[in-house]
Amino acid sequence: MRSFVLALTGRDRPGIVAAVTQILLGHSLNIEDAEMAILRGHFAVMLVVSGSNGLDEQRLRDELAQAQIEVPLETVSLTEVPALASAPPSASHAISVYGADHPGIVDGVARALAEHDVNVVGLSTRVAGDLYVMLLEVTLPSSLDPALLEETLARVAEEQGVDVSVRAADGDVL
Repeated sequence: MRSFVLALTGRDRPGIVAAVTQILLGHSLNIEDAEMAILRGHFAVMLVVSGSNGLDEQRLRDELAQAQIEVPLETVSLTEVPALASAPPSASHAISVYGADHPGIVDGVARALAEHDVNVVGLSTRVAGDLYVMLLEVTLPSSLDPALLEETLARVAEEQGVDVSVRAADGDVL
């Protein structure tokens, strides 16, 4: 079995998913994981797909390149990856960040999390007028006291001029 990550972007419009999944089905590829979102009018897709060792990779790449022209898509990237564990890490905590939009917020929070070996398993951001909103799902290492993480993030909040809150995760829908 071979596994691939397929990433693509295109100006949002109906039919992008149908065009791409038709190609994948034509190659008997199974969609194992998928994330799709509209980001400032651009539709972004990340898929992990798997198929047989007999897959005609060049034909797949040619068909995806043709779809890039016909749909049209802005970017298409197909990368073979090793098959990894199928169960994604579950989030133990949720972090929300609110404040005036400016560069450095994501970096400040991400560096603080990395310093404590916190794994980010989901991250989304939005800008609404001047308000910046970032929501993260994270997994804390068992050795980390959540209070220590809250203290660290409070310092980031002060440096960045934002509000940060940490709470235990409610559980996953998927």
